[in-house]
Amino acid sequence: MNTAIIPQYRFFSIRSLVSDAIALAFICLVPAISHLSGVPVYFIEPMRLMLILAILSSHKANAYALAIILPLVSFLVSGHPEPLKMAVIMAELLVNTWLFYLLLARTAKPFISMLTSIVVSKIFCYTLYLVVFSLAFVKAEAGTVFLVSQLLVTLLLSVITYLFLSAKQQKSKN
Repeated sequence: MNTAIIPQYRFFSIRSLVSDAIALAFICLVPAISHLSGVPVYFIEPMRLMLILAILSSHKANAYALAIILPLVSFLVSGHPEPLKMAVIMAELLVNTWLFYLLLARTAKPFISMLTSIVVSKIFCYTLYLVVFSLAFVKAEAGTVFLVSQLLVTLLLSVITYLFLSAKQQKSKN
């Protein structure tokens, strides 16, 4: 069974490797971009953005690998996120990936699958923050501007997923 949304002929394609390298480079540059520009780039959730691009353009296994590798590489290069928070982010991205594929297989509705997987993974993440850290940490992480930006990013990524997969379905019908 093909586990890629876009069919691949090899488990690791050149396209997957190139897109992974771009994703890793982007994640490594986010702290510097934020620092130099004064813009909190993390508001656009760069790891989730790179993960969803991998989900849409690569293998399922590649998406799971990036869910683990992106936070780890970010920590190794920039020291952020801290190890415990890195583990929570890894878990969140893994839940996001798993739930998206599960929901898409059961519903065949890309927008709902992506929207639900992001929202549930965020709830999972903040629940882990509450258990691992404290309510004060969750309140600090969940400022109004940050929550609004996450809502907008979630909707945008869900729309992109819908448009991308709808176009793919149209091509396969023709």
